[in-house]
Amino acid sequence: MTPWMTTETGSQTVALKDNPPLVVTSVMPVCRLCKQNYPQSQFITGNGPRYQVCARCGVQHGLADPEDTPQLYSDEILNARLSLYTRRHLPWVSVLMGWILFLSIGRGIELWSGLFFGVLAISSLIIPVLHIMGKTRFLAELAKITP
Repeated sequence: MTPWMTTETGSQTVALKDNPPLVVTSVMPVCRLCKQNYPQSQFITGNGPRYQVCARCGVQHGLADPEDTPQLYSDEILNARLSLYTRRHLPWVSVLMGWILFLSIGRGIELWSGLFFGVLAISSLIIPVLHIMGKTRFLAELAKITP
């Protein structure tokens, strides 16, 4: 059958076509073993039992050596990366939690509400500056621990 058909309705000719989707979605492959979606770079190469298996499942099931999967991070690297990201974003979380506490229960305390507000106001001004200034150090440390 052709991708389009022509029908006669009175004196008009109407062409019926398969319309392409409005939004083109990229399909991410699914690991056969853990059923998780990953980008193609996270899969080990090969045919047979190694086909469509992510690096972590490949190492866990003995289909690949850890040396053959550079995209798989060891536990030490994962812990170092988690620690690095935690140190980078902990001040933002602290200030956000401080504002939530201040707005919910902190305004009712007479002396401490003014001090608490002053510390939060100063922190809200200093944290973005420190975040921007520490970006290059963060990226350098991230590049150092990433294989």
